[in-house]
Amino acid sequence: MGYISKNIGFVSTRFSGTDGVTLEASKWADVFTKNGHNCFWFAGKLDRDMEKSLLVPEAYFKHEKNQWINEQILGKKRRNPSVTQAIHELRSRLKLKLHEFINNFNIDLLIAENVLTIPMHVPLGLALTEIVAETQMPTISHNHDFYWERVRFSVNAVNDYLRMAFPPNLPNIKHVVINSEAQEQLAHRTGISSTIVPNVIDFDNPPSFDAEGAMAFRESIGLESDDRMILQPTRIIRRKGIEYAVELIKELKDPRNKLIVSHEAGDEGHEYAEWLKDYAREHDVDLRLVATQIADPWAGNGNSKAGYSLWDVYPFADFITYPSLYEGFGNAFLEAIYFKKPILINRYATFVRDIEPLGFDITVMDGFLTKKTVKKIKLILESSERREQMVNYNYKIAARHYSYSVLCNQLNAVLCSFFGDSVIQLSGAMQFFENNAHLDIEPHQVEYQYLDN
Repeated sequence: MGYISKNIGFVSTRFSGTDGVTLEASKWADVFTKNGHNCFWFAGKLDRDMEKSLLVPEAYFKHEKNQWINEQILGKKRRNPSVTQAIHELRSRLKLKLHEFINNFNIDLLIAENVLTIPMHVPLGLALTEIVAETQMPTISHNHDFYWERVRFSVNAVNDYLRMAFPPNLPNIKHVVINSEAQEQLAHRTGISSTIVPNVIDFDNPPSFDAEGAMAFRESIGLESDDRMILQPTRIIRRKGIEYAVELIKELKDPRNKLIVSHEAGDEGHEYAEWLKDYAREHDVDLRLVATQIADPWAGNGNSKAGYSLWDVYPFADFITYPSLYEGFGNAFLEAIYFKKPILINRYATFVRDIEPLGFDITVMDGFLTKKTVKKIKLILESSERREQMVNYNYKIAARHYSYSVLCNQLNAVLCSFFGDSVIQLSGAMQFFENNAHLDIEPHQVEYQYLDN
């Protein structure tokens, strides 16, 4: 029996840069493409291959039409009829564009990346829900976080639309969540069942990187050869808790330590970034916010104009800070483990429930930074032997629980529910590993040419 490849259409408001939704969509596309499927992109902001994309500016959550709508519906309980009309006019426009996307690329499967969960773009969520209901197109709703998890959506004038489309309960949609709390809340609030697929990285293939590019990145932000790069690899938004990283640098009391924040500000305004600069100055901490755009390393064939990739940022980091107050999962955690870097974690809820029980050897804080925690980090920074021991141990744990093979196994079940046994199955390098468990080898010691079969 021949196996059939599928044309897979990813839909969101943005596939650009290094936000968590963009990165995970890119990893999914990487797995699909390596296994013979074809991936296409629909969004309002894109850094993908434009020959495989449909760019619709009105689909971007920061488009002026959508921003005006959000100003009228968030933080308010009453909706003016003119706002309803504006929502449906934009919904109608986006619906036509979604039809164009599906028809132009002969899409077999839609993957909605957080566009049916967080109501940052209500018209797009409504348009996609109607398309899916009318066409009965097989659809995966990849739900990174939900509106009920965000205070800013708790008062709104669109509860009717939220019940309809954020998320929709339709028989041809399979819902995927990234943590166990989201799975429970989704079932409790909506009656929708879902599959947990955690964020992943290709741990079976350790990172390769451009040493010259990485060194150029250090030089571009003004670091001297003996400076320590303490990296905060997140967007500059309040829930990332970056002030704790500032506090850590202050307590370490070593002028060699420079705090580098690699991602951009702006998704939730610039006030927090300005406050952070003042806070660092008050505590005599050398804080450097990277001005240049950082690219998604999984979108290498796209049209990104960014000067550097995430893979240029991590290699020369000496320590990673990740004191987030809340995360749906935590990409920066996996990236730090992947690049074998020691890390400080604030014990956010998903970490405590889903990640910490796996036994990673990392430094943690619990809402505040103690002298004991600072002392542990000092020892890690001073002892190469301690760093080597912990990062190698962590890599082994992550390779078993957060590799591409985990993603492949979960997605195969979803694909079979839609298309039966005829569809090309996804495979990951870990399957080789499992089939050769009798051999005394580690993932990083294996060459993976067999993946090209």
